[in-house]
Amino acid sequence: MEIIIQDETLRKAAQEGNDTFVDAFVNAIHTAIGGELNSENMSLLNTDQITLLAWHTLHEEVMDGGFVQLIHNGYGPFIFKNPFAKALNKMWHMRELSKLVYEAHTLYAKYGGEIEKDCTDEEFMALFEQYPEFDDLDDAFVEHEEEYTEQVAQYIDQNIEKFATVAELKA
Repeated sequence: MEIIIQDETLRKAAQEGNDTFVDAFVNAIHTAIGGELNSENMSLLNTDQITLLAWHTLHEEVMDGGFVQLIHNGYGPFIFKNPFAKALNKMWHMRELSKLVYEAHTLYAKYGGEIEKDCTDEEFMALFEQYPEFDDLDDAFVEHEEEYTEQVAQYIDQNIEKFATVAELKA
């Protein structure tokens, strides 16, 4: 599947910073796949594009509510049962983030079934108290979030062709 991003969009995004630059690619991929990653369109994307969507999911969920929220919202299998952490380490050379994801995977394997269960808002909030082992991982992610985002942006910038085709606006 060809992912197209306009050169002008890319230039503006790059000027606005790493978050906006990364989001420009995430948005282009989401647009190309119809807004949602699923089993049918996943096979149309390459490893780097899927890894970027996994990064985006991890980033959004952990920054909003930590690993407990990520798991409760059903993203555990996508993050932990796919080679996401391996791709971060081997392909993207993001060893520290990969290590953090592997540590979270260990806790997911231990507690994921309980955290994923349907529950009320009150029961959901109680999950954070029930599983404090995730706190240090959440804190580490938040503490290094800017560094991780910069590394993701650098990888994309050095490998743009793996993520999208940059198109010039036609007059």
